[in-house]
Amino acid sequence: QFQLVESGGGLVQPGGSLRLSCAASGFNFNSYIIGWFRQAPGKEREGVACINTHSRSTYYANSVEGRFFISRDSNKNTIGLQMNNLNSEDTALYYCGIPSTSSCMSWDYWGQGTQVTVSS
Repeated sequence: QFQLVESGGGLVQPGGSLRLSCAASGFNFNSYIIGWFRQAPGKEREGVACINTHSRSTYYANSVEGRFFISRDSNKNTIGLQMNNLNSEDTALYYCGIPSTSSCMSWDYWGQGTQVTVSS
């Protein structure tokens, strides 16, 4: 059974940074594309970033391109999301998940989420 546990969320001021982490277990970590998506009240689910096996390729949503960076550690079975220059539009619940396709838009599995709030 797939298990994904996110951590690292919190309150940050505009322009600040946060690093999220996700611990994966219950499956062959290195056989799957892994990613992050977010949800905020009144907004559609948005795929933030995805990374394929052995970090060969990455995808970023236009809204976070150049600010967010995804990584994976094949030895520790963890996924990171470094978020820089945060703004109010980044406020959301962030989920680590396994995407259904390489488009990083639909998801088969995900964790409980971690809240990121950007406010002064």
